[in-house]
Formats: sequence, structure tokens, C-alpha cells
Amino acid sequence: MNKQQLASKIWESANKMRSKIEANEYKDYILGFIFYKFLSENELMRLKANDFTEDDLPQLTEDNPDIVEGVQDECGYFIAYDNLFSTWIKKGNDFEISNVRDALSAFSRNINPARKRVFDGIFDTLQTGLSKLGTDARSQSKAARDLIYLIKDIPMDGRQDYDVLGFIYEYLISNFAANAGKKAGEFYTPSEVSQLMSEIVAWHLQGREQIKIYDPTSGSGSLLIHIGQAVARRNGNPDSIMYYAQELKENTYNLTRMNLVMRGILPDNIVARNGDTLEDDWPWFDTLENKEETYNPLFVDAVVSNPPYSQNWDPTDKEIDPRFSYGIAPKSKADYAFLLHDLYHLRADGIMTIVLPHGVLFRGGEEGQIRKNLIENRHIQAIIGLPANIFFGTGIPTIVMVLRKKRDDDKVLIVDASKHFIKDGKNNKLQASDIKRIVDVVSNNRTVPKFSRLVSIDEIRANDYNLNIPRYVDSSEDAETWDVYASMFGGVPKSEVEQLEEYWNAWPSLKAELFRDNGACYACDHDDIATVVRNNADVQAFIASYGQAISGLPADLRSRLVEHPEQVDALGQETAIGKELDAMIVGTPLVDPYDAYQKLDDAWGGISIDLEVLGSEGFDAVRAVDPNMVVKKKGGKDVEVQDGWIGRVLPFDLVQRELLHDDLTAIEADERRVQDIDSEIETILEGFDEDDKQNSDAINQDGDAFVAAELKKAVKAIGKNPASDFERGLVQAQKLFDETKKLKSGIKTKRNALEEKTCNTIKALSDDEARKLLEAKWITPLQKQLEALPNAVIDELIGKVNALKNKYATTYADVCGQIDEAEKELAGMLGDLTGNARDMAGLEELKALLGGE
Repeated sequence: MNKQQLASKIWESANKMRSKIEANEYKDYILGFIFYKFLSENELMRLKANDFTEDDLPQLTEDNPDIVEGVQDECGYFIAYDNLFSTWIKKGNDFEISNVRDALSAFSRNINPARKRVFDGIFDTLQTGLSKLGTDARSQSKAARDLIYLIKDIPMDGRQDYDVLGFIYEYLISNFAANAGKKAGEFYTPSEVSQLMSEIVAWHLQGREQIKIYDPTSGSGSLLIHIGQAVARRNGNPDSIMYYAQELKENTYNLTRMNLVMRGILPDNIVARNGDTLEDDWPWFDTLENKEETYNPLFVDAVVSNPPYSQNWDPTDKEIDPRFSYGIAPKSKADYAFLLHDLYHLRADGIMTIVLPHGVLFRGGEEGQIRKNLIENRHIQAIIGLPANIFFGTGIPTIVMVLRKKRDDDKVLIVDASKHFIKDGKNNKLQASDIKRIVDVVSNNRTVPKFSRLVSIDEIRANDYNLNIPRYVDSSEDAETWDVYASMFGGVPKSEVEQLEEYWNAWPSLKAELFRDNGACYACDHDDIATVVRNNADVQAFIASYGQAISGLPADLRSRLVEHPEQVDALGQETAIGKELDAMIVGTPLVDPYDAYQKLDDAWGGISIDLEVLGSEGFDAVRAVDPNMVVKKKGGKDVEVQDGWIGRVLPFDLVQRELLHDDLTAIEADERRVQDIDSEIETILEGFDEDDKQNSDAINQDGDAFVAAELKKAVKAIGKNPASDFERGLVQAQKLFDETKKLKSGIKTKRNALEEKTCNTIKALSDDEARKLLEAKWITPLQKQLEALPNAVIDELIGKVNALKNKYATTYADVCGQIDEAEKELAGMLGDLTGNARDMAGLEELKALLGGE
């Protein structure tokens, strides 16, 4: 089971198990147990690396101070044998909720004093919430036992599993957030927004050896983790990053620390605080007695935050706080208080990204003054307008603001990305291509029509420091215009044809083939625009040129991915392939490179999962076959049972299509015959007259289906000599039913035999066969998706030309003629009416108005 399947299984089960417990609370229980399992197995892994054996484990007791101290030095904490997660599992039905309470209490007293900041109180939320798992000890024990059995299969026995664990943890947090309503905003920033912010920060920090990053409203810690991962990808050493986090709510603060520790971040690199960021700022003092020694001002390379929007705060006496030298945010809206706090903690060469509501861009008063100061002091680098409804729990549109402590540039980049998203359930979601599009314009300070614009401070001053995005970037669709002359006399306006200039530049001969110049307008005389476009020499050359440009990609992907898939760095290779794909199509007009990148990213989701399996298990995993486990109802309970087999890496249908084609074709032919028989039976029913249908028990009351048992009786009664068309139809139908039954039985037998044959084929694959199948799974579909991009461009033009042609197909003269015809027809109909003298006088007047005689 790969990490996505495992995460999905755990989520589905956990969501059922939580019953009436709020998602926002239940997350603290399951995530707390996962973290305890991680710590427990981390301790075992380190002990076994130091020659501890299974037989030695019972020696892990608090009565053995040497072992306790050794484990504390190694791990930062100590867990006794009786309290290990694996020991809980061994207890089976003897496991009780008291085991958890005792273990968590023991953990608290066995933390290495040097790691107190990381681990102290980290299980308080879980400990105090255990009573909500049931009404008594028995029900609580069952709920806790169900939870630990649910998560027992999450791998945690080495650094290579941090990604799996982290993925599952993030998956669960995301799904709990989706179910937590407004409370989701307290702890979760969607991963796509985190990714966007992290790429901008990592671009700025690339090349630095030692890095400090800080999130003053850390929530689950996912934003910090994304930043760290992006920075580490560019700089190569994840252990060179220091993580600083502050969070107001204790349960969320615990979530931050758990998440950071489980990602393999060194405890010494984690500095987390539970406190009010605006009221209890760093620097801090360990104790008042030695504050001179422990004074530790915080200035970092990057600050990232998604603070609560427009929150109340206390601005009293804040004018003496150096953080707020640019102004004091109003007490009902702390947005700028958080922003100024973040900016203060930046080093001179640092960068920050912060998520805020749009109001900070244009609200006046104290906020207007702060905004003016930020602009005049060159702190704002970019403003990125995000799509609405992108955060769980709120539909309001938001921005990401990018700021620097020191800049020489006197321009601000305004980006309107509000139209770039896909629907994902109730929410909108940034795609990988949307993120890349934004990061590219920010990192290159690039102006792109209807998307981004570099704006001078002079222009912003002229707008009284109002930064509202539509003032600077108009991303709306152009309003449709109507040409009066063309509407009167027909033809297509030349101005509207020229709006398609990018196509005519790419395909110079096409416009003349599509349109005939009749002086005032263009005429389009073709009935089939699509054929003209597709047969155009320039269009065909465009398709051929693009195909040639990407023709080398399959061979390159084979070399990168298929030759030694167990050695591939999945994340690094996606980035490298993306750059190569960009280079391949950079000279191709009309094809959007971001569309190509999205095709790659869509395909990479499945490829990377396979690469992770092969990387952790070796190339032989490609020959592995696993039981296909499904949940079925048995005795009123959900029970997991086996339903056939599945390939661990290679799907059965792929193997059958590529290597067992004849067997598959034979089955598919039988299945098509079954479908044909259904059509023949329907035809027989349609041929019967209604009286025969109603008088026969062999046909249901609606007359649209046979009753199998009654049909069999009727045919038996008819015998060998049917006397009418109706009886002959019944006999034929029965023959078809018999054929179907035989076919379905044969299909089932053949399917079972094919499944067994597929199992054996996968297990016996040669290395060359396995690699060809990996190529068929990974590379061939991606190449087809990429090859289809020019057709999408061509279809778009065909649609636009057809729309132009149809727009002016009916002229004013045509409409007038249609009105005249309708009036004459109506007048003629009026002539057939009769009535009294008064009525007829009225009708005569109406006929005169209509132009009648």
C-alpha cells in the first residue's frame, strides 16, 4: 500500500471512528497518537543501531538510570518498555486507557532537560482530552485501542520514512481542516499556498549556508515545513535550517512541535513558543534572574505567516514598541500589527511573505499611514491577489504580500492571480502551474498583460497610496463589442479579425484562406472552418514543429526514470524535467509552457509514488503482487476481506494490455457480444404490438423488459413450433438469454484465469519487460498529453472564428426581411377571421399597420 492509499484508508476510518466528536478536536487525538508512535519507534530504531536486541528491550525501565540517561541523551526523552507503542499493540484486548495516561505522565517526567523546549507539555492536549473518547474507561479504552490499531502500519523506522509519515500527517490535517469549518483557519494553511510562499522565499535565500526561518502564527507548522523543504532543495543541507515558531493556542502549539519533530528536523533546530505574538514578543528571557545571560533577540532570514484576519488586539502603549515604528494598527484590525511584527524580525537581507485580507491594500486611517510608510521606505516587493474561497473556513479573497527589509528597487509588482485556479470540492485550489506562473513573475519582476505589472511609487503616490489590485492590473475579460456596419450589412469586422493577431503571426497564410477581403469587412465563405484550419500548411507545420521539439522527451525520461528507477530522486527529477520541457518548447508559439508544466505535474503524482516504492524496496518491487483488500459488510460490521490481487507498481490492466493482449481481446469480444445481445433483446421488445405485451406474463407491466422466469415458461409452452411472430420473438429472446448466461459464465472463468495469469506474468517479468511496462505506465501517457497541446490551441482558434462568423451571420436587412415576412403571414391569417362590424374595422386597421392590403 503506497502512502496515498494508506493515508486515505486511515482518514476514512478515523472519520467514521470520531462519531460525534468535532473534527477539530478529534485531530488532536489521532495526531497525538501518531506522534507518540513516532517517538516510541524512533527510540527503538536508535537503540537497535547501538546493538540493542529485542531481548534487551525489557531492560528499558525507569529503575535503570544509566539506560534512562543514555536514551535521553540520544533521543531527548525516555520511554520505558511497558509504555512503548509496540507494547501497547502486543497487549491486544488487555490494552486500557490507563496505559495511555500512565505513559504520557511518564514521558513528561523523563524529558532531557536540554530538550525541554521541544517536548515539555507536548502531550497535554491528548492527555486532557482522553476522557472525550468515551463515557467510561471501557469505551475510552476501545476508542484508543481502535486508534492505535488504525495507525500501527504507518512506517516510521528510518529517515526515508519521514516523507511517508509527513505526507500522512499533512493529509490528515488537511482533511480535518476541510471538516472543521471556521476553526480550520486556526491551524491550517492549504499546502498550495504554503508551496507558493515557500518557493518565493527559497528563491531569495538560495546559496546561503545557515538559515533562520520564523512563523509567528505557526498553526500546524505546515507553512514552516514547506519553507524548510523548499530551501533545503536549493541549498542541499536540511540540517542548516533553524526553525522558530510561536503560536497562541496551546493545542495548536503542540501540533506545531509534533509536526516539526516528525519531519526529521533536529530538535536542536526547533525553537517554539506558546504565547501571544503581539503581546509577548521575542527577545525572551529564560528567567528574570539571569535575563542578561539569556537575552536572545530574534532576527531571521525569512518570516512567513498566515495570521488571523482583522483580529482585535490591544494597541495600548505600543508606540514605544520598536516593532511598530511605522504606525499602530487599529484595535479592531491587527493585520498591520502582524505585518510590522514580521518585518521587524527580518535581517537586512531577509524576505517575508504574509497572507492578509484585501482590506489592507486600501483601508484608510492608521492603516493608510502604515501603508504609506511601507511604500515610501521601499519595503513592499510584491502583492499577489489569490483566488477567493481558497482557505478552509472562509470564502473571502486574500493576498500574499512579499516584503523586504532593504530594497533598492522603487517599484512594486502587482499580481492578479485571482482567475487562476481549479475547483476542488467546495473550495478553489491553485494548481502547480498556477504556482509556477506566480513565482516566475515575482522572481523575475515581470510584467505580463492581464496578470502582473511593475508599478512605480510615483503612480502609487498619485493614487494616494491605494494598492487595490484592479487599479493597476485589469484581469477581466474584454467586453464584447458589436460593429454597427457589419451588423447592418454583414461580413466580419476587420478590427475583430485583427484581435486574433497572435494566430496570424504564427500561421501567416491562414487568415487569407479563411477570410476574403471585400473592402469594408472580411467575408468568411467556408462552411467547415475546422477543415480549412487543420489543412492549412502553416498549421500542419506548427504541429510537426512542436512534435519534433518534444520528440526527444521519451528517450530522456527513459534515461532519467526507467533505467534505474530505484535510484531516482523524485523531487529533484521533476524540477529537472520541468526545466528541460520548458527549454524544448520555448520557441513554439501559442503553446502555453505552463499548460505543459501542468501536464507533467499531473503525471508526476503517480510516477513519484511508484518511484518512492521502488526507492525504498528496490527494483524487485516492480514484480510484487499484493492482495486487493476491500471493506465488506459481514454480520452488520465492516470487515476487510481480499478481493483478488493488484500489482504493487504495475496495474493488471496495463500488463494485460501490453503482454496478454490475446487473452484480453477474447474476453472483451465476449463482453461486446453481451452488450449486442442486450440491444437485440430491446429490438425484439420494440417489435411487439402493445396488445401482445399486455396479454403476456413474460413481459413486465411497463412493456420494456422480459420477466425471465415467465419467459422460460412461455417458451416451454410454445414448444418447437411457434405459431406467430410474437411467439417466434419470445423463442428468440430465450435463446439470447441462454447465450448471455453462457457468455457471462465464460467471461467470469476467463477473467479469473487471466487474473492468475497476470499474477504469474508480473512475478516472472524480466528486467527489460519490467522497464518497458514502466515506460508504458509513466512516459507514454504523458507524451500523448503533451502532444495534444497544439490541438487545444487549434480548437480554440476554430471556436473563435466560428463565433465571429456566427456573430454577424444575420444582418439588420435579414432581420427586417424576417419581420416583413412575419407581418405578411400574420396579415394573411387575420383575413381569415370573422366578427361584428366593430371587430372587422379594428382588424382592417391592424392589417394596414402590418402592411397588408
